[in-house]
Amino acid sequence: MAEGPPPKRKKAIDYDDDDDDEDEGPLIKRTRLEKNTTLENGYGDRKGEQKHGSRSAGTKSSGVSTKQNTGDSLKDTTNDTTRNKNKNKNKTDNDNNNNNNDNNDPKNNKKHDTNDKRASPAPTKTVSSDVVIVNDSLKSKNSDSGANDNNKDKTEDGDKDNSTSVTGTSAGDEETTDGGLVTKFVFDGVEYPYKERPAVLEEMNGIIEFRVVNNDNSKENMMVLTGLKNIFQKQLPKMPREYIARLVYDRSHVSIAVVRKPLTVVGGITFRPFESRTFAEIVFCAISSTEQVRGYGAHLMNHLKDYVRNAYAGRIKNFLTYADNYAIGYFKKQGFTKEISLDKSIWMGYIKDYEGGTIMQCTMLPKIRYLDANKILLVQKAAIMRKIREISKSHIVRPGLQVFKNPEVTQIDPLTIPGLKEAGWTPAMDEIARRLKRSPHYAVMQALLNEMQAHPSAWPFAEPVNKDEVADYYEVIKEPMDLFTMEQRLEADAYATLEQFLYDARLIFNNCRKYNNETTTYYKHATKLEKFLYSKIKDYPEYAHVLDS
Repeated sequence: MAEGPPPKRKKAIDYDDDDDDEDEGPLIKRTRLEKNTTLENGYGDRKGEQKHGSRSAGTKSSGVSTKQNTGDSLKDTTNDTTRNKNKNKNKTDNDNNNNNNDNNDPKNNKKHDTNDKRASPAPTKTVSSDVVIVNDSLKSKNSDSGANDNNKDKTEDGDKDNSTSVTGTSAGDEETTDGGLVTKFVFDGVEYPYKERPAVLEEMNGIIEFRVVNNDNSKENMMVLTGLKNIFQKQLPKMPREYIARLVYDRSHVSIAVVRKPLTVVGGITFRPFESRTFAEIVFCAISSTEQVRGYGAHLMNHLKDYVRNAYAGRIKNFLTYADNYAIGYFKKQGFTKEISLDKSIWMGYIKDYEGGTIMQCTMLPKIRYLDANKILLVQKAAIMRKIREISKSHIVRPGLQVFKNPEVTQIDPLTIPGLKEAGWTPAMDEIARRLKRSPHYAVMQALLNEMQAHPSAWPFAEPVNKDEVADYYEVIKEPMDLFTMEQRLEADAYATLEQFLYDARLIFNNCRKYNNETTTYYKHATKLEKFLYSKIKDYPEYAHVLDS
């Protein structure tokens, strides 16, 4: 692929003929499951011709026959006559599918095409430890059927292991109240709890899947790309719709789609690789707003990093993107920074520049599998704790002192307390701890100083007078003072009483009036700030007497 500055962009064509479905996200139907791309073994191999036994159902919106897994169904929008006909024809199939829908309500009746003779066998699911799946969901038309499918997926895939091997053993799993899964990880005999994200659990249970698609003219990929286009147009309302459509369908761009079964696009990322320049540009990244609190966005970004690094054999090491003010926080959490280490000659003129956006960069670590980053950090923590136990006894928990159960005991030698001496305690440390760190008036003086520093008339007195700007100031003023110096003295506990604090404050006002004429701005600011300070002191009745001194 010849790379260079992108050509002048023509007007985009909107491939979406129906915008009515945009509010709830696109409902995409399978037509040829044999063409689906499944990535396994760390994104290394692409496997096609993966067939699934399914039933077919027709929908009004698309007008095409679609295939889906047994137990999955779409809401029927066809006319009442067709529904009633198929309800009688497929009565036996509906009983096997264990549908609890009310057959008297035509809206809940499900249509099944008995002409599809390949529909009888149940699908065989293969969940590899390296299969990339991401979850993000929009409010979809088939949410009811998706809930029923979850139970089936958990039954079929519940025994599959989707985690990579790490040093240590698993001590069992526990369900949490928020739907998460806590895995107990044992390392050197110590148990470490690890909570899986909801996104990871949905991936493990086969509720969502992850797909890499581009514009190869295949019908199914075009349907997925159209779903992504609708997501981006909804979540990025300030971006021109034609511009989004043009880039999503552009053949030089690659998209990673998050698909919830049966085939509802719920989010994704579109990027453009520049292999010879060692970076990829993230063009669009969006997840349904109703699902952004479940960790889908972070999980999707981890999939992107692992896929790009493996699919391009390590030739792409960096990501660049322009982020708006709302996305900067998200990208920072995913390892992006505003500090661009790539030379401008590498990327300038190649990536799309957006007015008001902030360019950010992420450099991938070659030895990290980002989908296992949390587990790697857990193992590192366990190794560090092991080293600490080798040189310290801090992990030993000792029982409480029984001697104080005797009411006659009032004092004991601290060195006789088990473990205290080993921890490095000395009598000198106890003396330091008993010292009064701050003056009893510290809080009041700090509040008064903060009020003065925030006052509009405080700016002339914020810093010491610069002798280079006012050459004779220190010849006239023998005892200079300013708010910054007062702050330093307060933090150093130089003020034992409020009278000492007030003495320095009055120095500021008197020095200003002594050096400046009463018609000057500085003179007036000093008088205003002095009156303000006195009014604040009166708010503390116990200190009102200092104003008389």
